[in-house]
Amino acid sequence: MSAPELLEAWGNHLALARRRSPHTVRAYVATAARLLTALPQAHDWAALARLEVGEVRSQLAARRADGIGNVSAARELSALKAFLAFARTQAGGADAPPPRLRGPRIKKGLPRPVTPDDAVNLAALVESEGCEPWIGARDRAVLLLLYGAGLRIAEALALTAAVLPLGDALTVTGKGSRQRVVPILPIVKAAVEDYAAKVPYPLERSAPLFRGAKGGPLAQAMIQRAVARARVVLGLPPTATPHALRHSFATHLLGAGADLRSLQELLGHASLSSTQIYTKVDAATLLDVYRNAHPRA
Repeated sequence: MSAPELLEAWGNHLALARRRSPHTVRAYVATAARLLTALPQAHDWAALARLEVGEVRSQLAARRADGIGNVSAARELSALKAFLAFARTQAGGADAPPPRLRGPRIKKGLPRPVTPDDAVNLAALVESEGCEPWIGARDRAVLLLLYGAGLRIAEALALTAAVLPLGDALTVTGKGSRQRVVPILPIVKAAVEDYAAKVPYPLERSAPLFRGAKGGPLAQAMIQRAVARARVVLGLPPTATPHALRHSFATHLLGAGADLRSLQELLGHASLSSTQIYTKVDAATLLDVYRNAHPRA
């Protein structure tokens, strides 16, 4: 098989069988392409399945020499392991042990939530600074979906006008095409309805709900820029990003007594381990309160 044929099969497997996002497919296929370029002798699935640890380690060392950091190196290793596991399956040796490689240690940073007041003020300021009333209403609606319903920004912007009129709950399609139902607060519902009433473009059911200034789908960068401008005015740190609003949704729910399993469902996490990070966030928040308020702290 040629390298393009190997890469096409790998990309199809990721997109169709594993239902990975287009971004993940591109990144994993690019990693496989670099391996095939560095090792031209690995021209078929059987040859790939026979690769030794040293050959894979040399590829990772070459990437390190290119200047990639620990996070990128760990991602590269994960992609290589997945590609070689697929190669073993294709070669009929699914039970063969994979090359044993240990990735770099990654220190996970804690999400930095904003306070409830800061979240509301951020959405209000973004609305007031919109270049047109409907654009301000649009940006506020998006931010309230992130903070009020815990949506990822990509999930909010992927909504179509078919969700209108909003009810008390919304079905969201997240990573891996997993669907979940999230409750919609009255303030979020009102913000989306306000935007829908003001947007100058027709909202066909199959069309994107949130539109750019020229009527096309709204890009994430437009929301990110609006938040970046607003946080400067409010004196918020650079960590106050649109995604921080989703972190804040999770942190504030946990602090109010939500259990981890319910939070996992609301956030659309495939694994509970992804949700458990918020227990550390909540503990960190409590410690900050203690240090700032206790007379002997």
